Amino acid sequence: MSRLDKLLPCSVRLSKILAQSGAHDVLCVIDRCVPPELADTFEEHRSFDKQFDKVISCFKSPHLNLPVIYAPVSELTDYADVRCYQKAAKQSLERAIKSGFKSPMLLVPQSKRFSHAELCTVLGALEELYVPIQLREDVPNKKQRISSLSLMIDSPNAEDIVKEALVLESGRFIARDIGVGDPERMAPPRVEAYVKPLFDKLKIKVIDDVNEINREYPLFGAVNRAANKVERHQGRIIYLEYTPPNPARKTLMLVGKGVTYDTGGADIKAGGVMAGMSRDKCGAAAVAGFMQVVAEQQPKDIRVIGALCLVRNSVGEECYVADEIITSRAGVRVRVGNTDAEGRMCMADALCRMKELVVEEDIQNPHIFSIATLTGHAFISAGQGQSIIVDNSVAAQADHARKLQAAGQVYGEPFEVSVLRQCDFDFNAGKALGEDVVQCNNLPSGRTQRGHQVPAAFMIQATGLDKHGLDSRKPIRYTHLDIAGSAGEMPDMPTAAPIVALVKTHLID
Repeated sequence: MSRLDKLLPCSVRLSKILAQSGAHDVLCVIDRCVPPELADTFEEHRSFDKQFDKVISCFKSPHLNLPVIYAPVSELTDYADVRCYQKAAKQSLERAIKSGFKSPMLLVPQSKRFSHAELCTVLGALEELYVPIQLREDVPNKKQRISSLSLMIDSPNAEDIVKEALVLESGRFIARDIGVGDPERMAPPRVEAYVKPLFDKLKIKVIDDVNEINREYPLFGAVNRAANKVERHQGRIIYLEYTPPNPARKTLMLVGKGVTYDTGGADIKAGGVMAGMSRDKCGAAAVAGFMQVVAEQQPKDIRVIGALCLVRNSVGEECYVADEIITSRAGVRVRVGNTDAEGRMCMADALCRMKELVVEEDIQNPHIFSIATLTGHAFISAGQGQSIIVDNSVAAQADHARKLQAAGQVYGEPFEVSVLRQCDFDFNAGKALGEDVVQCNNLPSGRTQRGHQVPAAFMIQATGLDKHGLDSRKPIRYTHLDIAGSAGEMPDMPTAAPIVALVKTHLID
């Protein structure tokens, strides 16, 4: 991550700041409202270039005697959101890097419409500076894209904005590392090796014994069966726990899908759709990133438990197949319908374990989450860049989804809200004597009606969470987040969504 070595107030004239420091080789501007030193130059360009406020420009300012990159924020319509500031910040630094500059200064604008545009702009800039872990390791002289980044923020809270951005980015950085790693660099054992040194402030428990996995996490064990024959691909379930210094007023429990490569298993992905399936671990990556923010913030009265369900969905003579009946940790008999629906299988038993902890320890005010790049249906229905929230009845009664959606809108991680209905549970009901639920039908999720709601219902049924609804003795809030549309498609970098929205909703509420 590039160093932020300057924090400069806009209240001082820009020319004076630049004269006092030789550390900047280019000035990055993304707002149409510019300092006085640039006003004449900008107006001159507008006089002969009708595209000046629509495309990226690079020119030298005569007044400042400094190159300027102008990556204008797109014109704001009624439906624009704060991501346009993030995008402009990324584009400005991308152009600076391509132009060979090493020490850019970014003018961070304010926005009357978006109250947290400054934070989102800084996060956008930091996102552009990310260098994939394998490139950092294999080519050390490319481990950072610039030498330094300076920020000019016209706000009395400038220092707090930068500090917060760096804490959030520390979590997003880890999530990107895990998400971007190829099937070998971030195979389950190597994710374990990557994670362990990072979380010395947290309690870590790794489940790697195949006998324990098959006994205690049988649905996960089924997915792991083929991969377990190759030592470097053997599955891991990693628990990370933060215990606050004061009694916990609430407990967050997050389970992430970490399918390090998804061949589809016996129902193999055909037609060239297997490429990019190393990104199927971005749910577990987001959980790890969230736990990093927790470790940095150390909330006084919030307990947090994360589970990274890391497995490779391999194809081979040992792979699980459709028609198998496997009894889940909760005692639910599950008939496999399609081995490419492995995500719900690898998370369900860990979700059940979270539910058990709530009951065993009588945890007050718990909230369980699953986070996964789960379905193509989520991508199709919500579109690229949007996550989907599915609350169970208990979380819905607390209006949780709307609160998380509101935070996502403010901080550039938008959500669509979906609602569970009885038909979703009926769809999963066992069809033959001897089965309780069916894991999946044999169609791709994109061709299945309610293709992202049905898996959420399955995870409620297969874990016994359906016994903890509104009228139960121990109601438990559960939320499923399908990030298939927002996690980041190759060749783009992983986005680390929805870490920021979760932090803003549940750690700083």
